[in-house]
Amino acid sequence: MNKKIILTGDRPTGRLHLGHYVGSLRRRVELQNSGLFDKIFILIADAQALTDNADNPEKVRQNIIEVALDYLSVGIDPTKSTIFIQTMVPELTELAFYYMNLVTVARVQRNPTVKTEIQMRNFEKSIPLGFFSYPVSQAADITAFKATTVPVGEDQEPMIEITREIVGRFNNIYGETLVEPEILLPDNAACMRLPGTDGKAKMSKSLGNCIYLSDVAKDVAKKVKSMYTDPLHLNISDPGHLEGNCPFIYLDAFCKDEHFERYCPDYANLDEMKAHYTRGGLGDGTVKKLLINVLEELLAPIRERRKQFEQDIPAVYEILQKGSEEARIAAAETLNDVRNAMKLNYFGDSTLIEEQSKRYKAQ
Repeated sequence: MNKKIILTGDRPTGRLHLGHYVGSLRRRVELQNSGLFDKIFILIADAQALTDNADNPEKVRQNIIEVALDYLSVGIDPTKSTIFIQTMVPELTELAFYYMNLVTVARVQRNPTVKTEIQMRNFEKSIPLGFFSYPVSQAADITAFKATTVPVGEDQEPMIEITREIVGRFNNIYGETLVEPEILLPDNAACMRLPGTDGKAKMSKSLGNCIYLSDVAKDVAKKVKSMYTDPLHLNISDPGHLEGNCPFIYLDAFCKDEHFERYCPDYANLDEMKAHYTRGGLGDGTVKKLLINVLEELLAPIRERRKQFEQDIPAVYEILQKGSEEARIAAAETLNDVRNAMKLNYFGDSTLIEEQSKRYKAQ
């Protein structure tokens, strides 16, 4: 029976925020606790973070612990999931090197996710080779652990497609060796993409429009109060618009009917509040107050767990070290399979040595 294995992770370029939570973290915890998977590997992708932070490795180094703390605080359990650091598993680099021969430059250039990332970083004229080969590195990460399932946001679908192509090409050339992964998209449409507090399409550390999982209550409240709403909703009596209205988008992602009973009993559910807002007579302040309470209910226990883990940082590094050692054992098995399939086992292949010996003796 084939094992069901998950591979997922994040780049350590800063603390994780609500966009990460709705896009991946919440689902990871659910999948971890579902009992449906034999193994879950969660990598802190420091090597990939260095592809566009090569001049500032200390930024990556410092943020590894931030990401680890965020993982643990949201409920990632190291007894159920293997958390590891990418560069502590050097087998991944060797796999990526072999895979580079199985995909063309033109194919990577056509990848819409790569195009977007290049534009975001102003790399159009001078793309670091390491950054350009990001999809190949990702393929190595996924296949090294024989992952059958990769939970990603819709924006990452093209990246996973390249992994599937590399797997297909490798198996076609060298024989069935690698496992082709399936993509697991978010099951909640509201969680496909959470906008920044300023209404921009995506939460981004560089844009300063994030609500971090580790933000204290007063900072969360301040960020919610400054959220982008409906610029035409100037007076409470004005009809409001929901499209692009951040507080309502966030409530779609986080609010439940029971929240109204606790914090806003004038409404039975979010649909009633939306109806009132669109016909006029409901101010943005009331909507934002509800959102502040909803987010605080979510973030308070996360914040508390983080404080507990912060009291013993050496223990967190021990978790990462143990996870990295476990991940390396798994990756080494796959690398061995790959090297054997490619016949890169010169010294252990007695048949090769014997054949070459006979050939030269016969001359």
